[in-house]
Amino acid sequence: MTQPFDICIRGAGIVGRTLALHLAAKQLRVALVAPADKPVAVLTAPLPDVRAYALNLLSRQWLEAVRCWPDTSDATPVLSMQVQEDDGGQVAFHASESGSNALNWIVDVPALEARLQEAVRFQPFIEVVESPQPAALTVVCEGRTSSTRQEWGVDWDVKPYDQWALATRVRCAQPHAQVARQWFHQGEILAFLPLGGPEGNLCAIVWSVSPERAQTLQALEAEEFCQALQTASHGALGVLTLSGDRKVWPLQQAVARRWSGVSEQGAWVLAGDAAHNMHPLAGQGLNMGLADVAELVRVLDARPYWRSVGDPKLLRQYERARKADFAVMGQANDALQQLFTNPHPALQAMRNWGMNRFEHSGPIKQWVARRAMGVLGKPATQGKKHA
Repeated sequence: MTQPFDICIRGAGIVGRTLALHLAAKQLRVALVAPADKPVAVLTAPLPDVRAYALNLLSRQWLEAVRCWPDTSDATPVLSMQVQEDDGGQVAFHASESGSNALNWIVDVPALEARLQEAVRFQPFIEVVESPQPAALTVVCEGRTSSTRQEWGVDWDVKPYDQWALATRVRCAQPHAQVARQWFHQGEILAFLPLGGPEGNLCAIVWSVSPERAQTLQALEAEEFCQALQTASHGALGVLTLSGDRKVWPLQQAVARRWSGVSEQGAWVLAGDAAHNMHPLAGQGLNMGLADVAELVRVLDARPYWRSVGDPKLLRQYERARKADFAVMGQANDALQQLFTNPHPALQAMRNWGMNRFEHSGPIKQWVARRAMGVLGKPATQGKKHA
């Protein structure tokens, strides 16, 4: 008997829904395993969710292809990024230097999820289900604590960091001017990410600190917390007002040893945080997940007509490509985390010297910027049509 679904996607976050929409556009029948959806009207109302992601050009293009890119008020273009270290080290990136109108976009998570949910509702090749369904291929997009990955005995190599992230949102006395700001100080990493559109004064905060300090900061009264944040940010945007809950979670780098295989239920692959996760200091986590989407869709779409979407040869091709990309990005991200969180004075001096040298490195700095932007190897004019 023919299976009713070609692909079953376990996990209906941003990666899972984006993948479902792209596969459905190829006329593949998709079962999307998710809890019963709340009405979109509820999701578009103000929420305590403080998450925001820095998305690059390739991520934007994949979301635009399924008409799920948020409005400008919910996807703020970043014109420049300022990075400062303990004792004078600094680096600045500017979109104009890379031939683009934006380095990346800071995207409000609830707004993006609402777009994806609405698109899924109107895609006839996708059926939202409450339990896994038989299919030629199962894609696991359940996140870093994936129960399916555990059930199938996939080894998960974890490198825990002695840091927790604290995320929240603040309103600033001064407009953010579409500038993303980051400070490295005595082992802590603080980021101000612009939200609310080009004229906005709302920022998403991601502050990586020790577990004890994260819990202390979370417990402070709002006024005390904002004062601590203002001090850590050197008053760059003036007086700050808390505009969201404070969420904390432990940080790690982790990767699955296998990203594809065959179980009793059939062929499977991992994608997104179920396959890998990393420290947020470079803002590449969701970009890596959406790159998984792009590669899997490419591999499945290019298969000969006689090959099943669950053909192990195809899935190993996807696994090799994505593991290679994560090896480069993950190792670089881990090296930066180790370098910038070590408080040793000698390393601090070396960091400041290295940052100032990097600031004037010309082609090297531009290569790094274009790699992070997702336009490496593409014409400089690729991103000019985006605002």
